[in-house]
Amino acid sequence: MSIVTSDKPFLERVKESEQDKFMQASVAKAQDAQWDKREASRHELGNWPQWRDLGEQIRQHVIKYLPDYLEEFSDNVEKRGGHVYFAKTDKEAAAYITNLAKKKQAKKIVKSKSMVTTEINLDKDLLKIPGTQLMETDLAEFILQEDDWAEPTHIVFPALAKNRDQVKTIFDKLGYEGDNDPEHLARFAREYLRRYFLQADFGITGCNFAIADSGLINLVTNEGNADLTMAIPKTQVVVMGMERIVPSLKEAETLDNMLSRSAVGQKLTSYCSFSGKQVDGEADGPEDFHVVIVDNGRSNALGTPFEPVLQCIRCGACLNVCPVYRHIGGHGYGSIYPGPIGAVLSPVLDGYEKFGDLPFASSLCAACTETCPVRIPLHELLIKHREVMMDKLKMDHSFNDKIMKMVGVGTSAPVLFNMALDMDHAMMGILATKDQGSVENEYNSGRIKQTKMLPKLARGWTDVRDLPRPPKKNENFRHWFKEHKAALEAQKHE
Repeated sequence: MSIVTSDKPFLERVKESEQDKFMQASVAKAQDAQWDKREASRHELGNWPQWRDLGEQIRQHVIKYLPDYLEEFSDNVEKRGGHVYFAKTDKEAAAYITNLAKKKQAKKIVKSKSMVTTEINLDKDLLKIPGTQLMETDLAEFILQEDDWAEPTHIVFPALAKNRDQVKTIFDKLGYEGDNDPEHLARFAREYLRRYFLQADFGITGCNFAIADSGLINLVTNEGNADLTMAIPKTQVVVMGMERIVPSLKEAETLDNMLSRSAVGQKLTSYCSFSGKQVDGEADGPEDFHVVIVDNGRSNALGTPFEPVLQCIRCGACLNVCPVYRHIGGHGYGSIYPGPIGAVLSPVLDGYEKFGDLPFASSLCAACTETCPVRIPLHELLIKHREVMMDKLKMDHSFNDKIMKMVGVGTSAPVLFNMALDMDHAMMGILATKDQGSVENEYNSGRIKQTKMLPKLARGWTDVRDLPRPPKKNENFRHWFKEHKAALEAQKHE
């Protein structure tokens, strides 16, 4: 599996996602739960806007001096006895790791969760080595592997679209004989994986942050599987995107704090580890330590308006507030990087021909920008993608321009705007049906459902939105506010 997860057209993927009601319910539940946990943990930290400013400054500074920090990190890894390989493409990265596994005659390979290894299609290449077994050790990734390498649906919660019965069915094939209780399922997975860990001779991890001034790598996990992946096998390979670097432990500590709170709403994840080659006197850790630093299109963003996307720390917070992701989940994006960050990053890494639809899969509500812990202007970058595509593909947008100009004239002229308010309830009544409102305390005068009567441009909005019919003029907000204000003024003079 590379960055592309589906060869189906975008609209076909979206239609399939809309029919997956369990996935939609799971995503909605996760978004709501993560909102409460995330905001509570950020509030507890205090001064969150200032933390965001600091996170942005750290990431922007690193990107500005990226070649210098990469060289410093590489030198320090080698001083510790490790090896560093710079891979321009996904194929170069996968080939280096595959050849190393062959050289080491690796029989049992363990991997902790890593988006970059999926991006470079590493798993399938390793499985082609005769006599070699590979195991994903993150619980969610393990579930997906045993489900015939099903595609992930979230950056942080890859198996979010699986229910307990589906997981039980998957584990039954491995010899599980229990019920569908999540605690029992997790215990089975732990015991199953632990036996594999003890036999592993080759470990592969991702990297949350590489520490430039020490040559260490920083990993944050909740299951401890990454620690075992680093501690037991004699050989460890760290695969990292070239932008995942910080100057020192001080900056790593800051970003770990922000990552944990933004990703899972915790003060700190259960395991926050710093690793390198085993030093004299240590009982565990890799005797042979390799770091593969991957470009694979990231340099396309350097020096362009899309450079801020490299600030990303992969917390997934933008997915957890996105209304589009709430409707179509991760599979609808057709990329291992879904949601707002994926809609910006995927075209940068793999071009508009494959991912040109994603920048348009957004309402531009800017919720993603508002929640991003390192202040990536995601909605602005989506607009910029659209502008670039318009120019590059010489797309004719004169019709849209005319529509927007007409809307601008209507909304900026009080006479025309008031006429629209007078007529909107009656005119929309032609298209409305009397359904129960989905929003608590909302005035229910019908929902606009008969979308076949609308022009194609309007159907694109109403087909995926629960669009309410506007209330009558004497019941709308403006009328209420006018009366409310008059009542307040009358009270003052009593």
